[in-house]
Amino acid sequence: MDVGAVAAMRYVKDGIRAAKLVMEHTGHTLLVGEKASAFAISMGLPGPTNLSSPESMEKWHMWKENHCQPNFWKNVLPVNTCGPYHPKDDSSIVELTGETCSGGNLKSLPWSSSHISHHNHDTISMAVIDKMGHIAVGTSTNGATFKIPGRVGDGPIPGSSAYADDEVGACGATGDGDVMMRFLPCYQVVESMRLGMEPKVAAEDAISRIARKYPDFTGAIFAVDKNGLHAGACHGWTFQYSVRSPGMEDVKVFTVLP
Repeated sequence: MDVGAVAAMRYVKDGIRAAKLVMEHTGHTLLVGEKASAFAISMGLPGPTNLSSPESMEKWHMWKENHCQPNFWKNVLPVNTCGPYHPKDDSSIVELTGETCSGGNLKSLPWSSSHISHHNHDTISMAVIDKMGHIAVGTSTNGATFKIPGRVGDGPIPGSSAYADDEVGACGATGDGDVMMRFLPCYQVVESMRLGMEPKVAAEDAISRIARKYPDFTGAIFAVDKNGLHAGACHGWTFQYSVRSPGMEDVKVFTVLP
């Protein structure tokens, strides 16, 4: 139950180290935005650093040329190809760009979880059990590609992308965080294992609860109990996770089918 997290933190590369500093050196659980960046730098992490790469800049330029599609807006009307956006039913749309907007140029933008996939997702979640039986889990991510500025997903939310209890085990999650965080799936997995469920059943149960409400969502969970028994469950994609224990010569990759 010792937790640290950061969110919407720019200009600092080591997000997981910043989260650990929050856990070890503050009484808070979550720091966000530019103040999280300032905190991390003041605690000795490198920064401010330009985290853009040639690849990411090229991807962004191509996205702009494609009229900022896909994106995460829904039920809106764009004033121009990349916004600003207004509610679809807002009759008081005003001119913000210096250009006249006619109703014939406005269109509603659909939204779907379908552009959440392993091709535009970079979440890493890891659980570790030490020789004393202590369990730690962490998650780090850049978030969803082309997210709306200011968006925070499930990565820094305790119980959503990660959760651990020495008495029970741990869980890590990835996928459509905007949907998954509404269910706190990793908290559910750990509590299910506490009640006697095996990791496989607990993970599948958590995924199925989300799928019943959001059948088109994409996501995955791994679960491991305090004895090292592990399993995964997924929906909408084929999921892989890796395991390494003292008795193994190398990492083993496990594939989980939806």
